[in-house]
Amino acid sequence: MWLRGGAVPARERCVAIVGSRAASPYGAELAHRLSADLAALGLAVVSGLARGIDAAAHRGALAGGGRTVAVVPSGLDRVTPAHHAALADEIAERGTLLSELASGAPFGPGAFVRRNRLIAALAGVTVVVEAAEKSGALTTAAWAQALGRTVLASPGDVDRPTARGTLALLRGGARPCGDAGDVLGALRGLASAGAAPADPAARMAAALDVAPRTLEDLAARAGLGAPAALAELLRLEWAGVALPRAGQRWTARR
Repeated sequence: MWLRGGAVPARERCVAIVGSRAASPYGAELAHRLSADLAALGLAVVSGLARGIDAAAHRGALAGGGRTVAVVPSGLDRVTPAHHAALADEIAERGTLLSELASGAPFGPGAFVRRNRLIAALAGVTVVVEAAEKSGALTTAAWAQALGRTVLASPGDVDRPTARGTLALLRGGARPCGDAGDVLGALRGLASAGAAPADPAARMAAALDVAPRTLEDLAARAGLGAPAALAELLRLEWAGVALPRAGQRWTARR
């Protein structure tokens, strides 16, 4: 493998977010928001640098102040697509560009599909935000399933062409994904996903339990002051990770 930038985080701390190049505004916004929320929780977002969902996922992770990994089908000297050269440079500064080619343009008609197996292999879970019935993103999901990884899919309008592939995944047993809480639920089964995080939002997410806990208890468990803990709890509520309960208590989403 050829790398530009930092090392790739452990699989248990990576989430692949992929989807249609011809993304709808809804799909692009969802991919951006989901990636930003996951990045704020200390998770790295893996995608393929393509236009549409991939680019939205990378930009969301960067906007969330986190790391993102772009797996490209070309050599790192000929980043594809060329119109994402500036985005690739930003990813290399704050994350990782990765390729299995030493140099040159993508080789052969199957280069993009072959690249997708690497995206699936690097991540603990794979999320397909939008995909048509014959979308290349479905090959990433197929590779993830073949590797025994959890696949999530975001629901969309049933009559939208870019939602038909995700609908098929949901019918086939993929978990539904509407927010970062769904992704964290899938990651909790991985042993290393509970490693002590440094980011305040990630520490607060780790402090949440299925049993309702007070702000003071959660602040102590996360090592935060009460005002900072409350701010992170509200942020996690918006991301679908924390659920408010009676008596000013919070729980993790099951």
